[in-house]
Amino acid sequence: MFNKEKQSKADLNHYMLDDDYRDDKLNEECGVFGIFKREGKDAALAAYYALYALQHRGQESAGIAVNENENLLYHKDMGLVPEVFHERTLEKLEGNIAIGHVRYSTAGESIRENAQPMVIKYRNGKLALAHNGNLVNANQIRNRLEEEGLIFQSTIDSEVILNLISRHRVSSAGIEEAIEKMMGDIKGSYALVILTPRRLVGVRDPLGIRPLCLGITEDGSHVLASETCALDAVGAKYLRDIEPGEIVLISQDGINSIQTQKLDHSKLCIFEHIYFARPDSYIDGASVYSARIEAGKRLAMEHPVDADLVIGVPDSGLTAALGFSMESGIPYGMGLLKNRYVGRTFIQPEQGQREKFVKIKLNAIRDVVEGKRVVMIDDSIVRGTTSRRIVQILKDAGATEVHMRVSSSPVKFPCFYGIDISTKSQLVAAEYSIDDIKGMIGADSLGYLSLEGLLKTPLESKCGFCSACFTGDYPLEVPDDANESSCG
Repeated sequence: MFNKEKQSKADLNHYMLDDDYRDDKLNEECGVFGIFKREGKDAALAAYYALYALQHRGQESAGIAVNENENLLYHKDMGLVPEVFHERTLEKLEGNIAIGHVRYSTAGESIRENAQPMVIKYRNGKLALAHNGNLVNANQIRNRLEEEGLIFQSTIDSEVILNLISRHRVSSAGIEEAIEKMMGDIKGSYALVILTPRRLVGVRDPLGIRPLCLGITEDGSHVLASETCALDAVGAKYLRDIEPGEIVLISQDGINSIQTQKLDHSKLCIFEHIYFARPDSYIDGASVYSARIEAGKRLAMEHPVDADLVIGVPDSGLTAALGFSMESGIPYGMGLLKNRYVGRTFIQPEQGQREKFVKIKLNAIRDVVEGKRVVMIDDSIVRGTTSRRIVQILKDAGATEVHMRVSSSPVKFPCFYGIDISTKSQLVAAEYSIDDIKGMIGADSLGYLSLEGLLKTPLESKCGFCSACFTGDYPLEVPDDANESSCG
């Protein structure tokens, strides 16, 4: 990033236009799912439907593992869920227990070896694991294990966790004791689903940074998932959230819960409510939809504006825009249309064609915005590149004014717990004032939701929140060699 004292706004504008084109969004690393079926051996099919519902949490790779007697079968590959799995593939994955995973990877990690679930054979049997989160001490543990002669096949934290469990299992009475010992070794965020030939296990980190919930189907099958929308996809009823520091073991005999280390106050990632989770999900007891409506209402109270129309940036800004309209009384409309068929395989344009590429992905509806003073709502501004382009698209379509409102606070610090914020230098709010950013994106005004207001938006939530990306106040000490956002 440029030094504000030494670089002109013209230089910065040039940087923003020439930057590599990618969605200017924070990205969740993974979604996990597990099911223990009481009847039938089509657990893989249920996992397939659930991963479809969790596809928004990761589009790089997908995988499913199932039990087959004392063996574990699995299939995983790069791509979206329907690209990785076909009917014949699922027919071969026959078992009554299954775990599944969808993954978003950071730059340089988009390789098949990092796809999950990860499966290993060790002295006490076989294990499969799917992980959402990030360990801050993974490098230290990996180095120690490599010095002892262990060879790693991937570059992700999940393999570190899996190897720790297998090592502890040799000297433990059961898998639960091995997992508890592993939890004493690692530091960071994690929601885990673990598969053995006879059991399904769910684990949540002591701070509860990553979400994990429990559900049950009509036939008594138990389900674990990152979000309740995955429970809905398989016809499961929500029972409760897995507690921070809890191990849940599901077998033919029922459910057994072990409460391990639990810290005084949970720290769920606040971006689950801002952006990551689907609006129809409930996270730790709070409705994501209601949280985003409330964020829009509070944003209207904190940053009122005289305008003719409120619109949201599809899809993450739509619900907050509706809340802004409710509170302000300004009519809500659909001023931007997203092309849902431009995915990750779209051929990237040449440098001079990138502005046209934006219009292929997102375009304004001229009849709606022309001649209007528009309030544009989005969930966050990371680098500002996309915001700038969308403001220009609206003005090109005839909007007389574009006032941008953001339903979160300025993102100023990198995340070490599983969000793809690679470095502080890529965060525009870390270096520039709100007024500077307003000028850079070309908006007529710009307002962010205050942190105080933001933390009150998840109504009826049972947990506290991690807001380190806004404040720099990390709930866990971060070693110098920690991987930023190197999720499992």
